Amino acid sequence: MKYIRFFNQLTINDIPMVGGKNASLGEMYQHLTCEGVNIPNGFATTSDAYWLLLEENKIKEKIKDALEGLDISDTANLQKRGKEVRELILSSKLPHVLEEELLEAYETLSDEYGSQNVDVAVRSSGTAEDLPDASFAGQQETFLNINSSDKLLKSVLKCYASLFTDRAISYRTSRGFDHFKVALSVGIQKMVRSDISSSGIMFTVGTESGSENLILINSIWGLGENVVSGRVNADEFFVFKPTLKEGMNTILKHTLGGKKEKMLYGGDESSQTQNVSTSVEEQNSFSISDSEVITLAKAALIIEEHYGYHMDIEWAKDGRDNKLYIVQARPETVQSKLHDEISIEKYSLQKSADAKVLTSGRAVGDRIGSGRIRVIHNISEFGTFEDGEVLVADTTNPDWEPIMKKASAVITNRGSRTCHAAIVAREIGVPAVVGCNNATEILQNSESVTVSCAEGDEGYIYEGEVPYSVKTINMSDLKPTRTKLFMNIGNPAEAFNLAKMPNDGVGLARMEFIMSHSINAHPMALVDLHKGRHVKDENGIVSFAAGYSDMKEFFLQKISEGVGTIAAAFYPKPVIIRTSDFKSNEYRNMRGGFVYEAEEENPMIGFRGASRYYDESSKEAFEWECEALKRVRDEMGLTNIKIMIPFVRTPEEGKKVLEIMKGQGLVQGENSLEIYAMCEIPANVIIADKFLEIFDGYSIGSNDLTQLTLGVDRESAKIAHIFDERNEAVKRMLQMAITACKKADKYIGICGQAPSDYPEITQFLVENGIDSISLNPDSLYKMHVVVSEIESKL
Repeated sequence: MKYIRFFNQLTINDIPMVGGKNASLGEMYQHLTCEGVNIPNGFATTSDAYWLLLEENKIKEKIKDALEGLDISDTANLQKRGKEVRELILSSKLPHVLEEELLEAYETLSDEYGSQNVDVAVRSSGTAEDLPDASFAGQQETFLNINSSDKLLKSVLKCYASLFTDRAISYRTSRGFDHFKVALSVGIQKMVRSDISSSGIMFTVGTESGSENLILINSIWGLGENVVSGRVNADEFFVFKPTLKEGMNTILKHTLGGKKEKMLYGGDESSQTQNVSTSVEEQNSFSISDSEVITLAKAALIIEEHYGYHMDIEWAKDGRDNKLYIVQARPETVQSKLHDEISIEKYSLQKSADAKVLTSGRAVGDRIGSGRIRVIHNISEFGTFEDGEVLVADTTNPDWEPIMKKASAVITNRGSRTCHAAIVAREIGVPAVVGCNNATEILQNSESVTVSCAEGDEGYIYEGEVPYSVKTINMSDLKPTRTKLFMNIGNPAEAFNLAKMPNDGVGLARMEFIMSHSINAHPMALVDLHKGRHVKDENGIVSFAAGYSDMKEFFLQKISEGVGTIAAAFYPKPVIIRTSDFKSNEYRNMRGGFVYEAEEENPMIGFRGASRYYDESSKEAFEWECEALKRVRDEMGLTNIKIMIPFVRTPEEGKKVLEIMKGQGLVQGENSLEIYAMCEIPANVIIADKFLEIFDGYSIGSNDLTQLTLGVDRESAKIAHIFDERNEAVKRMLQMAITACKKADKYIGICGQAPSDYPEITQFLVENGIDSISLNPDSLYKMHVVVSEIESKL
């Protein structure tokens, strides 16, 4: 056939003939099916068929005339001209020879799948699309569940017309692509019956952090168009590549999406597809299993390794044979362009304590934008949108690109981080918060807001224009230091972005922060629920744990994911996890916590740290914590984790805790496990030799050490002026701790606040030979310079 090529006749070198989408399908069909990657068969029209259509219908010059002098910033004019061009193509007739070849190929494909009229997807593939430096995401149309010859021919013509959608015209014009150097190929591929199962998208690079070690997978119920278009908030999974390659099934994060709708095959001949509401059970269940997440991730690795660059992949699960199929793969175009940059921009919101959050959703990018709200319901309102406004919509798709480029930020009710709108927002550098659910109800036209994507996975919309700063950090200016410079990390959601900063690892990852955000309940309340007992605030706890039937598995998975995410972000650098150090008053304020905690006059020196771990009232919660840490090290393969025990009052306490840890499989020395103690009590310094017989080293907690050395309650405003880590007594304590560790040949670091606040403390520590200093992220760059200067003089 002259104008048709089946996938087994195509390779990636055929982009000029069949476009990136179809060439990629042919490449994978020929080379990756033998490696276990399932690709549904199909065929494609050639670019010559498109030029033949224009020639036989004599419309090329008419299209040129319609686009002459176009100003894409005038959305009304763009819409008028785009419609005129599309009507020219839709009123044309397919060349007779092309019709005949299409029907012959369709019959061949139907025979292969044992059907008279096999159901197919009809997709557009531009010959300049899916290139490494341009996404062309969703610019042309797709038609699903096409199951007759007549529908096939009509869909092919509609695909040709979609080369001139408003968004495609705008995109090509803004990026300097000649409209008449871009042809269109139409791909016809056997449908995967994901309408009775699930489907989604995956990226082989972190879409927000740019981490090459991540695979992001989104999943929904039904056909995949709903996740591509951003109509549905998808389930989200992150898989860690390095340990996946070593045979570990490291799923770093599960996030349950709303999935309120699913797209099915149409109920009658008038509609090829239809959207229906999902059940409550479907909304509260993950749409794929963990084993399927890993199967998809392995396929993504194979595809990425074959092509040699990061990929954007669409997949579908067939509800009849339960197999997972790859239905599309293209180069990822945003983070790949940033790969070689040696500087990073860090946005920081300077919000006050009373800053009001109006709504929130999933952050796209890590920037901040502000401006007046403009709620847009449909494309007919595009003309009302002004430069610098904040675009608010139920959902956006690439049709909206012309006004997205004008926006200071984008907010939607629906969508996930892999929908087309999110892809375009990243590419044009606009901060976006998707999946807010209620944005169009809460936010009002002309209201000023600040949109922050700089606070981790969650994006926040604040009332008013909140000040923010942008700092450019030039990584190439920084030289390695002898003293290891670690970071203090609290929020796992920020870990991959923070890991891009110059660092030697993590000196303090706070378990309690992970617990309070991921668990949101008192651990012993979860223990009791696991045992079938009723607890206070039970409904709230169960609601927060939606998607999990067992409270122990909920705890273990959420803790292991939070810890694992931090460990993976800095892998293979050391990451020191401090086990939970809540005070009793903090525990009381957690869901269900009131009945488990006594009121203490001074919880800062009360029932906290190691003392809780062996006490029968809370021992089981610590055992769960240990089990989660073992899962991260042994099952996820993240052995860069080291464990630190807080507030160990006596060596005997230390021994009791280590014995409990050993009972849970956390044994010092096994699988390179090191267990440290926090050095934060004067006793830890005075009899350091005794503690260091038990532990593998110390990390100084300067906040508590200062408090207890000077007898100052650090929460008391009355005597706050006395609290000063630069006090001579405190400095002597620091020096004694360093000397003791050096004598015992044990690790010594510091993770307290002092070095972040005071360069003179940093100098004192470096001069005394401390192994590492762990700093708050906002102090890291500044202190890196200080340490370099100090070391150059030693």
